[in-house]
Parts: sequence; structure tokens; C-alpha cells
Amino acid sequence: MWGIIPAAGAGSRIQPLAFSKELLPVYGERSKPRAVSDYLLERMVLAGADNICFVISSGKSDILEYYGGSAYSAALCYVVQPKPIGLCDSLFRALPVIDRQSPVLIGLPDTIWYPESGLAGLPDDRFSFLLFPVERPEAFDAVVIDDSNRVKEIQVKHDAPSTHWVWGAFKMPGFLFADLFRFWCARGRIDEYVGTLVNAWIANGGAAYGYRFGERYFDVGTLDGYMQAMRTLQMQAAEAAAR
Repeated sequence: MWGIIPAAGAGSRIQPLAFSKELLPVYGERSKPRAVSDYLLERMVLAGADNICFVISSGKSDILEYYGGSAYSAALCYVVQPKPIGLCDSLFRALPVIDRQSPVLIGLPDTIWYPESGLAGLPDDRFSFLLFPVERPEAFDAVVIDDSNRVKEIQVKHDAPSTHWVWGAFKMPGFLFADLFRFWCARGRIDEYVGTLVNAWIANGGAAYGYRFGERYFDVGTLDGYMQAMRTLQMQAAEAAAR
């Protein structure tokens, strides 16, 4: 199973930093600080990933230097996105290394979410989103699903979303990832965000599903989200030490 981690973004929401935002240290859950992207790596491996591809920019060699060729039980590789022109472009840069016969996991390296086993609960045979409840869904991509978990619409940073459930990671078969790339190309590669691409995919007869397995979600790519995650993790650590 493959995992894809898009890590080519400039991190403008939390700059200035002297290093890649994916290496931002997070304290509290363990005795030593962890790079924020390490949380996603761990969760992908828990879900069965044995190969993980980082998509980085040419200026983010510190990520390669930090992780090297392996993490946990997974082998790591790296591909480069030449220009920061959107999440879709970043994800599809990994396509040449992806096994079409295996499931693919995709998550965001500047987030921390629970439960750790969330990705493992998603089915292997379909395009499926791991959904989380948040207080401010307008800052994210809210996912509207029907009673059979089928995605009806993704409301991309909508001013007044109709649900407080947002996607935090997703999974699909490798061959479907390749199909999605071809569809994106047929649209002229106009989609920067996953949400707009998925809406067009659904309108064209494709299917995607959303599963409300998530419990907590922190966007550590913003200063407020970083501080909230730190407070929560420190509280968890104190509670665990008291038990």
C-alpha cells in the first residue's frame, strides 16, 4: 500500500520559519517533540502503508534530510513539484511511482487528527474520505454525504457550509487514482483543490464516499491551530501521566 504526502507548499500561513512547516516541532504527546508530519506518517503505517512518497519543492531538502529513506516500517521516496500550483498538481506528481493494483492513502502533513486508526477504517475498493467534525467548517472543505455515505458535494471553503464535517485524508485504489489524473488532465488541469475536482468527477458520473470516523482534527498549518494542538496534546499527556 502506498501513501502520498504533499509537502511542497510554502507554508505562508505560519511563516516566518527557518525550516519546512512539515518539520514544525509539536510537544506534549510524548517525552520528546515530534515533527508535525510524523503524525501522518505514523497513521499511514498503522493503516498498512509500506511505501510512502513525499512530494516536495526543490527548496525543501530538509525534509529528505530529516526522514531519509525510511520511517517506522515504511520505505520513503521523494518527488519534486517544480512550481507550487495547487494540491491536485502536487498529488499527481507521485503517480509514476504508484502501484495501480494497491490502495493509495493521501493526507495533509500539517494536520494532526484522531483516532490514529482512522485511515485503517476506510474501504480499499472505492474513493473514500475520512471525515472529521470541526467548529469552523468554512475554513476547510466541508463534505456533504447522503444516507449511504455517498458524497453529494464538497463545499470548498464555503462561507456558510451545510455540514460541519470536513475531509482530513482519503483513500482509493491505485487504478482509480490514475483515472482521476486522466480526468483532471481532460479538464485542462484547472483544478487547484481536491474539492472542485471531486465535484466535477461526481457530476461526470464518478463516485466518492465519506465516512465519519474522525473525532478530532487540528490544522497545524496556522498559528491558532498549532497552539490548539499543543494545548490538547499537553493535556492528554498530563492525563495519561496521572493515571
